[in-house]
Amino acid sequence: MNFAWVAQPVLSGAQRTEFSWQGDEGAGARIASALRGWEHLRYEVTEDPGPANDGGRWMHTPDLGVFFAQTDTAGNTVVPEDRIRYALDIAGSNTLELHRELRLALGQAWDDELEPFRYSGEGNPVVWLHKVG
Repeated sequence: MNFAWVAQPVLSGAQRTEFSWQGDEGAGARIASALRGWEHLRYEVTEDPGPANDGGRWMHTPDLGVFFAQTDTAGNTVVPEDRIRYALDIAGSNTLELHRELRLALGQAWDDELEPFRYSGEGNPVVWLHKVG
């Protein structure tokens, strides 16, 4: 397997690559686990849901570590009922604390840190999907 590495314009000296993969259920977790030891790496691994399993998304940044969330068929983050109840219990009547807890449950800090790295810069490959589904 060869990756096409190109300059990542967001961080001087950094490189980026994208790779589409197919595998058995649980392959996303194995890929994310294999990458976890690379502490200076920023990455996202997405496993689409199947007929008998939920999807998943793993995000990692050097500052925040790893975040995992289940995803639905549209790619939305699924926050379990118990996690929402926990956020409500912790926040009480404090709406700012509720916002903080829900942002944490959604992985907002990881999304915020990774967002600038998601855009293709000059010379970076862009894949156009002509037929999806």
